[in-house]
Amino acid sequence: MLKLNYIKNIFRFSGLLLIIFQLSCAQYKKRENIIVASAGKIESLDPAQANTLRTLQILSALGDTLYKIDKEGNLLPSLAKELPKVSKNGLLIDIPLKENIYFHDGSIFNAEAMAFSLNRFMKIGTLNYLLNEKIEDIEVKDEFLLRIKLKKPSSSLKSLLTSVNLTPVSPNAYSNYKDNFNNKTFIGTGPYFLESFRASQQIIKPFKNYWGEKPLNKGIDFINYNNSSTLFGAIKTKEVDVLISNSIDDMQRLTLNNMVNKGKINSGEGDPIEIGYITFKSNESPLKNRKIREALSYSIDRELISQQVSFGTREPLRSIVPPQLKKNEFSPWPKYNPNISRSLLKEEGYCETDILSIPLTFRSNVPADKLLALTWKDQIKRDLSNCIEITLNGIESTTVYKQLSEGAFEAVILDWTGAYPDPEAYLTPLLSCNEINNKSCLKGEAVFSGSFWGDNEIQELLEKSEELEGESRLKNLIKVEQLAAQGSAYLPIWLVNPKAWSLKDISQPEFSSDGLIILKNLKRN
Repeated sequence: MLKLNYIKNIFRFSGLLLIIFQLSCAQYKKRENIIVASAGKIESLDPAQANTLRTLQILSALGDTLYKIDKEGNLLPSLAKELPKVSKNGLLIDIPLKENIYFHDGSIFNAEAMAFSLNRFMKIGTLNYLLNEKIEDIEVKDEFLLRIKLKKPSSSLKSLLTSVNLTPVSPNAYSNYKDNFNNKTFIGTGPYFLESFRASQQIIKPFKNYWGEKPLNKGIDFINYNNSSTLFGAIKTKEVDVLISNSIDDMQRLTLNNMVNKGKINSGEGDPIEIGYITFKSNESPLKNRKIREALSYSIDRELISQQVSFGTREPLRSIVPPQLKKNEFSPWPKYNPNISRSLLKEEGYCETDILSIPLTFRSNVPADKLLALTWKDQIKRDLSNCIEITLNGIESTTVYKQLSEGAFEAVILDWTGAYPDPEAYLTPLLSCNEINNKSCLKGEAVFSGSFWGDNEIQELLEKSEELEGESRLKNLIKVEQLAAQGSAYLPIWLVNPKAWSLKDISQPEFSSDGLIILKNLKRN
């Protein structure tokens, strides 16, 4: 009798599990929107303020840019009707615009709307120096003809016009936001409109009156999780359809890649656009001494770090520009050589009795940072313990970014993704300086990057590059990198490919040339 009751209970329990499983499957099958997950919250959807990959990702679906760059690096019209027409003296750029394009609020997109958006960015944009240093004035020549007057010829402006930060917004919707950010709404011309916004979740739906190719899905739910483990668990349990690689632990990346190899999930990968590097504060001793910074550039074993931290998924990098943007494998920073490092430090009075102490700051909420810091510290202890000592300090990333320009960190691990796919989008934010005194930058982007290092020849070359096109421009920018490598204010570590994983019933994620998922191409199989 007891045995019979036991068997009955097993059947009841099994039946309950079956019901739960069926309900779970039904809920999964009913899902209409594709759920895309990434790490961190989105505080603002204002393109003038956007500076994180997750924000740019959603903005790329809500808005359009004047131009796009294809996989071969060619400039293609998007909202623009044709390629830019440049005057003989290089100071006037005319941009004809497509007609019959509407914002999500029903207002028309025209030259006046584009001028409004560009002027607004130049006034309040967090990256407004990108335009302010180049543009003298913006004119509306006709309803669908925009003219940009330059302060001096600029070969980089055409690439800059592909930046998601310059996506146009509706003048009607933003009339009260000419001088301040509009954080919680977005009215653009893109294939999706914003249905709802919270810091932890954003829902976008296809815009019926979109002028271009329509989305292949019925909408996207963006879910923002706090940590890597939650993200990893969400795709394993099929709570989400697509997982974006930012802030995923490298061990979990490896597991996901193994799941792809076993045919359990799909994956897509874009060209590497994110560089990881260490910034040295170069305006105070001991790192004001270039020889010491040079010694440190020889002291790091990138291949070891890549294997220990990322199992080889992060490619070792000896450049501050992704190689595909230079169309070559030019790597001006030196290879790992502890003997040269020791020799340079001895010349400066270090090793044996006097040891160089370097406090290294890492972003405590970025998993790879801590592993990089620990690995380099152990490697230094193994190879150069009588010359260098590294001490570690973990600080949350938002605090790091706020304190960079205050000179709070002697050495700090950072990453950078260019605002548009061009070498200048990496060189200028790290190296440009408006006021230099004895190799120290007093005013300019090198202050905000935390290096405080300036070089007059670099500034001259950056200005000269604006007058050049094609191969001559690339050669000029390579000279900039050579000088930057000699200055050793930055220590490039690795290159990161944007990657995304999707469930088997979702199409393989595709990436644009700027490293963002093409969301409108995602579909349920």
